[in-house]
Amino acid sequence: MTLSPETLATLRADAAAQLPSLVELRRALHRTPEIGLHLPATQQLVLDAIALLGLEVSTGTGLSSVVAVLRGGRPGPAVLLRGDMDALPVTEDSGEPFASEHDGVMHACGHDLHVAGLVGAARLLADRREQLAGDVVLMFQPGEEGDHGARLMIEEGVLDAAGSRVVAAYALHVVSAVQPAGLVASRPGTMLAAADSVVVTVHGRGGHGSMPHLAADPVPVAAEIVLALQAMVTRQFDVFDPVVVTVGRIAAGTTHNVIGASAVLEATVRSFSDATHAVVPERLTRVVEGIVAAHGLTATVDYQRGYPVTTNTPAEVDRVAGLVRGMFGEQAYVTAPQPMSGSEDFSYVLREVPGVYVGLGATPVGEDPATAPFNHSAQARFAEESLAVGPAVLAALALDRLTE
Repeated sequence: MTLSPETLATLRADAAAQLPSLVELRRALHRTPEIGLHLPATQQLVLDAIALLGLEVSTGTGLSSVVAVLRGGRPGPAVLLRGDMDALPVTEDSGEPFASEHDGVMHACGHDLHVAGLVGAARLLADRREQLAGDVVLMFQPGEEGDHGARLMIEEGVLDAAGSRVVAAYALHVVSAVQPAGLVASRPGTMLAAADSVVVTVHGRGGHGSMPHLAADPVPVAAEIVLALQAMVTRQFDVFDPVVVTVGRIAAGTTHNVIGASAVLEATVRSFSDATHAVVPERLTRVVEGIVAAHGLTATVDYQRGYPVTTNTPAEVDRVAGLVRGMFGEQAYVTAPQPMSGSEDFSYVLREVPGVYVGLGATPVGEDPATAPFNHSAQARFAEESLAVGPAVLAALALDRLTE
């Protein structure tokens, strides 16, 4: 860490001063959420919010992204700050007076706070433009919720938007439970899991429910697969490099006395290292094919790679810890004891450049972090006070790395 205590104190004060305007922006975003890669209304709100900051702004061609480059007053490398913009297909039940105006769509994961926070960081950095020995790339990204928006933005050149490859990248994510409002947490190495999905179709032969010997019933075979996958997890993978397989959907048949011709399983698969992530598909497929063969049936396994492991650079984690403690006190930062089993497409960025992904507590003040509704819940609520913390952390990271 290279920033002085005076610089950190000023950042903290300036971030707190802009809280009311960021809350207003956040609420405008929250009222009008959009899903996926094409977010025209959200994009326009971002463009309006940064219009007067003197940035070099471009928009995506295959998605509604915004890339803004803030040129520093002195030459140097470039760093990247990311904020994701998309919402979820959730019907809001939060009770907030600024709840979603779009049926079945909600900012249930706090991405509205990420957007407002990145705008806040841009303002703080624009006010300190002459102090910057280099440039800052602001990455406003759609399609984080399963649409690989970060990968698409990389393909469109976001990492080289300043004219040279960024040397570091930073992002944060608010959580509506677990962490008290304002508490920052991260860890070196694996921060978030890789997330894949798999659809298994067991092919049998239909018949009458009273005479299963004349059919080839896929249902008990599918049930055996569900149990065998749990045994695979505990017997084929190291407990300290775990795998999670959760079958979230089973579908078969049409009524109680008919044996259907097929059964379908849908599952999510989480892993925490690149090595384990690489071998899960083969081992899972082997289990499925072995079981169906034992029963004289066949199966189709459609294994889809999702987001890779999100891996933090240790030196950048140390930077976050020092800056947060310098601005908000020793108790404001904690080292996460273990990775989270959620996943994040910022992982694509961190596979290309060093950087760090941090969690920011946004449990509503007065609620118990242990019992408050978590992200993705229809009842999720977020402490807007966190908007005085997130922008300061992001701006400090950019300033500190470029000062270095």
